[in-house]
Amino acid sequence: MKDINRLTHSIWECKYHILWVSKCRRKNLYGEVSKYLGQIFHELAEQRGSKIAVGHISYDHIHILIEIPPKYAVSEVV
Repeated sequence: MKDINRLTHSIWECKYHILWVSKCRRKNLYGEVSKYLGQIFHELAEQRGSKIAVGHISYDHIHILIEIPPKYAVSEVV
């Protein structure tokens, strides 16, 4: 059965697709850097009670599908 996200008076499912692009789309997000960034993003998401559902790191940009509780604004988590 699927996990249900609950707050005191609500049940929620808020997922956002976030795209990060390096400055001038430099191709420097690959190899060891991508492994390090993956760990950092998961740790930062957990600090706000968020969860990264899917993430993909390419050589010049990063796609993240993240679940953010409604008590936080997307801008606060990003």
